[in-house]
Amino acid sequence: MAMTMMVLAHPKKNVRHLLLLLLFCMSIIILLLLVSDTKHSLTKPGTTSRQNPPFTFLIKVLTYNRLHSLSRCLKSLSAAEYGVAGDTGRIHLHVYVDHFSLYRNDTPVEDNLRGTKEILDFVDKFEWRYGEKLVHYRTSNAGLQGQWLEAWWPSSDHEFAFVVEDDLEVSPLYYGFLERVIRYYYYDAYNFNPSVYGASLQRPWLVPGEHGNKLQVDPKTNLFLYQLVGTWGQLLFPKPWKEFRLWYDEHKSKDKKPYLTGMVTDEWYRAIGERIWTPWFIKFVHSRGYFNIYTNFPNESALSVSHRDAGVNYRETVGPDSQLLNKSFIGSDFLKLHPSRSLKWYDYCFSEVVPGRVVRSLYELGTVLPSVQREKTIALVSLFAAEEKFIRNLLCHFEKINTRNHVFIGSRSELFYDLARRGHPVIDADMFIESKTSHTDSVKEALGNAYVVKKCLELGYSTWVFSSNVLLVDEGLLLDRIRSEYDFYIDESSGVLIVQSSLATQKLWSNEFMPSIVSSATKNLSPKHGLDFIHLVKELVEQKGNMIKTVETMSISENINAKSVNQSMGEAKPVVYWLPEVGSNIIQTKLAELNLWLVDDDLSCKAVICHNSTLLK
Repeated sequence: MAMTMMVLAHPKKNVRHLLLLLLFCMSIIILLLLVSDTKHSLTKPGTTSRQNPPFTFLIKVLTYNRLHSLSRCLKSLSAAEYGVAGDTGRIHLHVYVDHFSLYRNDTPVEDNLRGTKEILDFVDKFEWRYGEKLVHYRTSNAGLQGQWLEAWWPSSDHEFAFVVEDDLEVSPLYYGFLERVIRYYYYDAYNFNPSVYGASLQRPWLVPGEHGNKLQVDPKTNLFLYQLVGTWGQLLFPKPWKEFRLWYDEHKSKDKKPYLTGMVTDEWYRAIGERIWTPWFIKFVHSRGYFNIYTNFPNESALSVSHRDAGVNYRETVGPDSQLLNKSFIGSDFLKLHPSRSLKWYDYCFSEVVPGRVVRSLYELGTVLPSVQREKTIALVSLFAAEEKFIRNLLCHFEKINTRNHVFIGSRSELFYDLARRGHPVIDADMFIESKTSHTDSVKEALGNAYVVKKCLELGYSTWVFSSNVLLVDEGLLLDRIRSEYDFYIDESSGVLIVQSSLATQKLWSNEFMPSIVSSATKNLSPKHGLDFIHLVKELVEQKGNMIKTVETMSISENINAKSVNQSMGEAKPVVYWLPEVGSNIIQTKLAELNLWLVDDDLSCKAVICHNSTLLK
């Protein structure tokens, strides 16, 4: 009774407490909702935490005047297995019927009209049970290029297009495989890689780089990554395709051509021009360093088969390029997906590319250097104070002279990670800094170079150290000028250092040079002071009385021209350099005049140069 009286005595106070408690609970709920919404808004492809996110799958069928081919293609698509009921309604069929040409056509107009009507009647009556069916009948001839490029603009980052030409036939297993590819390599954070633009279901057979390696994949390997786009059943991811379309529009509007010397596809484009679209996409992929997922099945089998009917690509029907996988492969290990980090990657020459090599510890340094070395030599290139266009140009020279034993060193940056993504090993120079005190780039560069040279000598490797304002234009010439009687080759002006591998050099570097370089670095903590690594090494070498030789180099200046180069050089120089104070645009112009500028406006190599491994043996 007393308790009841006390509650009744303070009704307003109790109501106020209840309201405060209610407001507090509502605030918590709202906060949780906001956090959840924020997490959702920040979720990107490859980082989603949802196990089975919904996505839209668009089948884009491109057809022209081959009713028999189209009928076979659509029937195979309809007969495929489309998984769980939850997928129904999200798999849409879009058929693009190109119009016949009014100007380049030997067939009478009436026959063309009748043939087109037969195709449209067939498509209209064709039943599609898994989602929407859309028919796009063009009013004029778009051609194969227009059909591909205008078939799709992704409406979201969760929409995928599977593009098939009408003479294709797909396996009943094709969608189940592609669905798992999307969930595993696009939505799974661990396996997502921004360099992957899609997946091809065709049997891989073409190496477009001239003199490239034979396309041979380990029979036990059912998945690998390859730069080449597949036109016989290609799954496209939304973001890379949007990026390509914008890139294409920009280049096309400026009358730029997708020339890429050294490629078979470049010859095709020069012969038939805009009738084909693949040279454009191939050039784009080359400039961005992107890759495509490919399958590799026994007995030249594939999940999609091209019957290679007579049309734009073939004057006469050739027949199927491979045999179609059937349901007997269900449950087979050949349809099993593997972590993206365990897959092998190949470029247009079908040479293996190893992306993601970022060295952040001495242990990793000891594992990466042996994989890079060639003839027990490492080329160490500094990214400090480097302009991207000169690094890209240097890479083209490395490709031209077949120098594959290079590794970059620098601080973390967009260029740093992009080089690693494209398959070039990079060393994080910050790992050699023990204290938390800020250091100048020259100190980081000196310490990083010193430790890498030390590790190379321990492994029995010689080291070529280059600054970012240097071009190695002929590896052979440089090798010819190096004699075993010299332990060190130095050129202060260019910032080139060559340390020959020997037991004596290793002891000298570890016991004498390293302590001196570390000591000099600790004395240069002020941002106002720098540390000249090449000059310091030269002083140390001279103090110890070791044999030293000057590297032969050629300087690029504002006043230099091709004629003066030919007069002053006498013989070719393997190393070209320029002083940092000379304007970069001037240097670019001079390198172009000397035919040493090998990149285009996209800062990608103008040519693909293949060095067949069988020819090198």
